[in-house]
Amino acid sequence: MLDPLDDLLDLLDLEQIDLDLFRGRNEQARPGRIFGGQVAAQSLVAAGRTVRDLLAHSLHGYFLRPGDPAVPVVFTVDRIRDGKSFVTRHVVARQRGKAIFNMSVSFQEPERGYEHQMPMPDAPDPESLPTRAELVKRHFDAIPESDRQWVAQPRPVDVRHVRLPTFFGGAAGPGPTLVWMRVPRPLSGADAALHQRLLAYMSDLTLLDNIVLPHGRNGRLGPVMVASLDHAVWFHRPPRVDHWLLYVQDSPTAAGARGFARGTLFAQDGTLVASVAQEGLLRPVRQPEDRSE
Repeated sequence: MLDPLDDLLDLLDLEQIDLDLFRGRNEQARPGRIFGGQVAAQSLVAAGRTVRDLLAHSLHGYFLRPGDPAVPVVFTVDRIRDGKSFVTRHVVARQRGKAIFNMSVSFQEPERGYEHQMPMPDAPDPESLPTRAELVKRHFDAIPESDRQWVAQPRPVDVRHVRLPTFFGGAAGPGPTLVWMRVPRPLSGADAALHQRLLAYMSDLTLLDNIVLPHGRNGRLGPVMVASLDHAVWFHRPPRVDHWLLYVQDSPTAAGARGFARGTLFAQDGTLVASVAQEGLLRPVRQPEDRSE
């Protein structure tokens, strides 16, 4: 069995089966459906394989159908535009001939210009916070019984929560949600594009939980089904995902059975490297089907 990080890196090494046509496998341990961060990161890989020596500056994707982890995903890339400064690609991910996800990616030639950024908020040192394994041990009884096996499994990303998330029994508190994350070992020799692709995967972790926080997993309307509807990332500066990143998150609103969440990712030295936005389904149901991790 592969180490979880090795398995993720292998997932991102897509097989090219024709010009602008790629195939990828899925995380097998996840229950129910493909993790959105996986298919988004793989779509970024597919788009990047058709571009020479450029980094993405933004991606915008829509989740169209639940993905089946047992079926390989085929990615088709449409070369929308090759300009002098910007290059645009459109990617459609399909299973059994039907689209499950589509994404537009924009790449940019390196340029110099004005710079500014918002400050990083104060946060505890990540090494002072409990690991996921420690949280599982401390709060195992609070995890919904149907999710215990999945929640307790090893992960490819080291995630440290400043505030206890709802799937461990946490509740809403003042201010934004702060989460430290990184891959668990140095990525020696990895290029900047791989760090971007891993950041795309990581950016879908923990974000939807912010929509659940004000209501709880069994609020006045009962249990909720939570699933991603869309996802967008803006890459401001090259990230290093093998160094700690602070993910600052909140959810400004929920309405119409949808909730909106947003986040900013800072390097530990305070550099703002990426911004993220996501809309998720927040539907009251008789039996919860939760994808908010």
